Amino acid sequence: MRFGLHTGYWSAGPPPGVAEAVQMADKLGLDSVWTAEAYGSDAFTPLSWWGASTSRVRLGTAVAQMYARTPTATAMAALTLDHLSGGRMVLGLGASGPQVVEGWYGQPFRRPLARTREFVDIVRQVVARERVQYDGTFFQLPLPAPGPDAGPYAPTGLGRALHSTVRPLRPEIPIHLAAEGPKNVALAGEIADGWLPLFYAPRLDDELRAPLEEGLARRSGARSPREDFEVCATVPIVIRDDVEEAADQVRPFLALYIGGMGAKGANFHLEAVARLGYREVCDDVQRLYLDGRRAEAAAAIPLELVRDVALVGTLTQVVAGMAAWESTAVTTMLFQADEQTLRALASAPGLLG
Repeated sequence: MRFGLHTGYWSAGPPPGVAEAVQMADKLGLDSVWTAEAYGSDAFTPLSWWGASTSRVRLGTAVAQMYARTPTATAMAALTLDHLSGGRMVLGLGASGPQVVEGWYGQPFRRPLARTREFVDIVRQVVARERVQYDGTFFQLPLPAPGPDAGPYAPTGLGRALHSTVRPLRPEIPIHLAAEGPKNVALAGEIADGWLPLFYAPRLDDELRAPLEEGLARRSGARSPREDFEVCATVPIVIRDDVEEAADQVRPFLALYIGGMGAKGANFHLEAVARLGYREVCDDVQRLYLDGRRAEAAAAIPLELVRDVALVGTLTQVVAGMAAWESTAVTTMLFQADEQTLRALASAPGLLG
C-alpha cells in the first residue's frame, strides 16, 4: 500500500498550510500529491506552484475536468508539467456532472462515457507526438471544411493536422479516471492507467471492484499491463481523542457531496454513497441540504458511514483502521489531511517509513 496527499480544491481562497503539507509529503517519501478543481480554483496551477518545492512525489490532478478544456489543451498542460517536474505528472481526469458542465462550462452533458473515450484517445495522440487527426462524435480534428449550405459561423476549412511542437519527456503520461458509477468504473479499467474512487468502503471491496475487473478484462494489449493498474482512493483522515469529534470534521464534507454537489435526481456522488447501503441516509441528507439546513444535513451523517469512507479517531485507531484497506483493490490511499496529521502519521512506527 502506497500513500499520497490529496489537497482538494479551494473554497473561498488558497487554503492555509497546504504548501507546508505538500513539502512534508515529499520529505516523508509519500508517493504522490494531488489537486482538484470544481468551479473556482483550477487543478494545474496549484499543482505546479506547490510541486515546484518538491523533488520526489508524483504530481497528479484529481481531477482535471474534461469539459473545462479541449483534449489538446489538457495534453499541453500535462506535457508542460511533466517536463517541469522531471517526469512526475499523473493526469487525473473526470467528467464532473450536469450542474457544473452546463451551468459553468455551458456545454451539454450528454453521453459522458463516449466523450471520455474520445477525450483520452486524443490526449494520448498528443503525448505520443502523433499528428492529431480524429473523426469522432464529439471531437473532429481538424474541423472539416464547411458544406455549401454552411452558415456564417461555420469553420473556414483551413485547419491543419498538427503535432506538438514540444517533444514529450516520456512516451506516455499516466491517465487516471475519476469514476463512481459501475459503467464509468469499467471504462477506467478498460482505457486508463488508474482509477480515482472518491467513496471507497473496504467492507464492500468485492462489490466495488467487480466493474473494475470487468473493464480490465476488456483491456487492450497496447495499454499498460493490468498488474500496473493503480487505484488511488481519497480517504479523509482526522485524528482526535474523541471519535465523534473527529467524525464531525468529515460530516460537512460528506453532506456537501451527498446533498449539494449535483442536482436532485442527477447526483453521482449521492448514488455512489447510496450503493454503500445508505440510500435512506442519502435521501434525508439531500432533502435537508437542499432546504438550506446544512448543519442538520451534516448531523444526519451516521458515524458508521464516516468510518466506512474515512479514518477517524485516535492515532492508534486510525493506524489500526488502515489494515482493512490492505487487501482491497486500492493501491494508494490519498490522505485528505493537514501537515499536523501527516506528522502524527509519521510518528507511527513503520507506517510511512
